[in-house]
Amino acid sequence: MKLIQRLNQPEREFTPIPFWFLNGDLRDEEIRRQLQDFSEHGVYGVVLHPRMGLPKRIGYLSQTFFHYIKTAVKEAHRLDMKIVLYDEGMYPSGSACGLVTEGHPELASEGLVLTQKLLDGDELLADTSEGKLVVRKSGGTIRGIHWGEDDGEENAPKSADILNQKAVDRFISLTHEQYYRELKEYFGSTIIGFFTDEPSILGRNTKDMFAWTHGFAEEFAKAGGKAEDLAALFSGKENASVRIYHELLLERESRVYYGSLSLWCEAHGIALMGHPHESDDIEVEKYFHIPGQDLVLRRVAPEKDAVAGIDSTMAKCSADAARLMKRRRNANECFGACNKDDNLWQLSGGDIKWYLDWLAVRGVNMFIPHAFYYSIAGKRKEERPPDVGPNSIWWPWYQKWAVYMSRLSCLMTDAELYASAAVLCRNRELKPELTAELYRRQAGFQYLPESVWSACSVENGMLIYQGKSYSVVLGDEENRFPGVTDDIEKVTCDCSCNPPVPWLRCAHVRREDTECWFLVNEGEEAVDTLLTLPTNSRLGSYDLWTGRSHAVTANRNGQEVSTELFLPRRGSILLFGCSEEEYRNLEQPVKAREVAQPVFILQNEDTEQIKKEYRAELVCSAEEISEKVLTLTIDTQEMTELKVNGVSAGVSFWSPHCFEVQEMVHEGKNQLELTVYGSLANRYGKKVPYGF
Repeated sequence: MKLIQRLNQPEREFTPIPFWFLNGDLRDEEIRRQLQDFSEHGVYGVVLHPRMGLPKRIGYLSQTFFHYIKTAVKEAHRLDMKIVLYDEGMYPSGSACGLVTEGHPELASEGLVLTQKLLDGDELLADTSEGKLVVRKSGGTIRGIHWGEDDGEENAPKSADILNQKAVDRFISLTHEQYYRELKEYFGSTIIGFFTDEPSILGRNTKDMFAWTHGFAEEFAKAGGKAEDLAALFSGKENASVRIYHELLLERESRVYYGSLSLWCEAHGIALMGHPHESDDIEVEKYFHIPGQDLVLRRVAPEKDAVAGIDSTMAKCSADAARLMKRRRNANECFGACNKDDNLWQLSGGDIKWYLDWLAVRGVNMFIPHAFYYSIAGKRKEERPPDVGPNSIWWPWYQKWAVYMSRLSCLMTDAELYASAAVLCRNRELKPELTAELYRRQAGFQYLPESVWSACSVENGMLIYQGKSYSVVLGDEENRFPGVTDDIEKVTCDCSCNPPVPWLRCAHVRREDTECWFLVNEGEEAVDTLLTLPTNSRLGSYDLWTGRSHAVTANRNGQEVSTELFLPRRGSILLFGCSEEEYRNLEQPVKAREVAQPVFILQNEDTEQIKKEYRAELVCSAEEISEKVLTLTIDTQEMTELKVNGVSAGVSFWSPHCFEVQEMVHEGKNQLELTVYGSLANRYGKKVPYGF
């Protein structure tokens, strides 16, 4: 099958594209060495991210700075790798590491304050019964690239007013135009995009303030807003003026900041990439050529309800925005500071697998791991850890992760989503309490943000947008589309489970003219259920981790097919419809035989390398070694490698660790060597257990 062939060998365009923290005393030879190392591990693209820890000799946007950027781009070109440029030093974007406001204090971020006392420089907007509404400089900053420029530190760069067209024009002139002058020949080929990172209107480290800018009062008044009514912002109340304020603010931020960057990137043959400030900022995604979001700070996690809260909407936010705009790709900057229990570097392979599946099943098809560190010397290792690349315990086996991310990306690119429900939403109102029920029912849906409502129509009880039909409309509080049911019980499910499994996620898509169901176990216990799919086709399965495909034994009943589904913790599987001929060509499934886990005896603990070595004897009978698939499941914490009679049975990154051993065992006694690699939190953070 064409789909399976593509998944077996996904094209290089589907590579993960990690943040590469340029955070040390850069050297040409080391830049080249690291890029070559990335390529050898299946990583064919990077985001060049200037980061805290660069020495003062490498000033931001200086000729020395561009010398090293050029070295990286030239080496990437030689290696046939792709480069995404990063537009700030460090983040949030829009200030050019303080250069926008340098000599131009009028371009610094501004905000609206409710106060009892005027300060020098305040602009009085209105007197209210609650106090004086004034406009003043926000005092906001960004995180810089040198020591002493972090949050709360004296030299933290000042944030620029990204609602001010002059400030944004200066930002583009200082940053984008300079990159283009230095690297013009690589734009549109090696260089594929510019990454803008969570731009903040007020900047960081501000409080009790709302976004504002010079000239905004006139726009606000012209639209019918009353300045005195904005005091309601500070009490969380809503009125007509507050609604006007939010609408105008979104329009201005979109037009002035995102619109300007989008047009510049388009004119220079590259994509605007990155992500907006909030997880549910869906309206501004239209300006991104590759819409994106940011899975950060463990706001979503395996130990939490994965469908609850604002941050649970981020993956569908970018994926559905891309679908509406017919963009092939959408991205997620993932794993940033997702360490568990506030323990630096405590991020397991099992968590990484969970995050990847959580994103992909919602439609994300470009992974931007946060991050690969140029250096972890000194304080650098404590700056938003962990390193999920070359300084991780799984780096020797990273090719497995790179291939898995590539397969997920390939599967979800150019995939047509099956969805019977449309969920109407506004910017920063993506209704997680409503969509949670759809996820638990394995029911597909498409977000339709406010900006597209006027282009929707109703025909024969269906909502129509861009040729797609939706039989159920949810979130339609004002009944804009009468005649279309809002009954959630009438949403068509992508599959059904008996018994129900609310932690099973399903992406029902058509890819390469093949109907597919990508199924993900999002829970901490196994999925064991009778799965029914709405098709009369034969079924095949494909494991995106191992690259193996099999025929699926199923009962066909009219327009439905039922099969037993077992997905272990952290399990995922792709089921697909196939013809009779394709089905016959698939390998028939073989039920694995499980051998009893022997008693492992600890032989050595290397606290410096953070690993434990165990040995055991496994006695196999003639009957057992004749099995086509013989497995040994081992319950250890953290990454585990097994050797059988001196031959590697592979490495496993999450429990339960299941190894196929049929090719390595013989009748009688077999020698097992087990190595368990502990979390680097044991070296850089707080001790965590590993092993048995």
